[in-house]
Amino acid sequence: MTVRTLLFASYRDIAGIDEIEIELPTNATCADLVQQLRDAGGRWNTLPPMPVVAVNLEYVPLDTILRNGDEVALIPPVAGG
Repeated sequence: MTVRTLLFASYRDIAGIDEIEIELPTNATCADLVQQLRDAGGRWNTLPPMPVVAVNLEYVPLDTILRNGDEVALIPPVAGG
């Protein structure tokens, strides 16, 4: 299956892109997606193993099962005050 992955702020800076299409096996989870990116090495090594994720505009836990065509957003921590 294919999911569209959006990268924001510092994650976009790490990757040098703001979105990427990822091929995953059926029944893959958000955690599987993150691990596949981290396993690619290089710049992806700095992606944290447990980022905040949203699927189709809704925050979800990392064990959420993805479906073909889902849009996954990786959201970095926000600082402020």
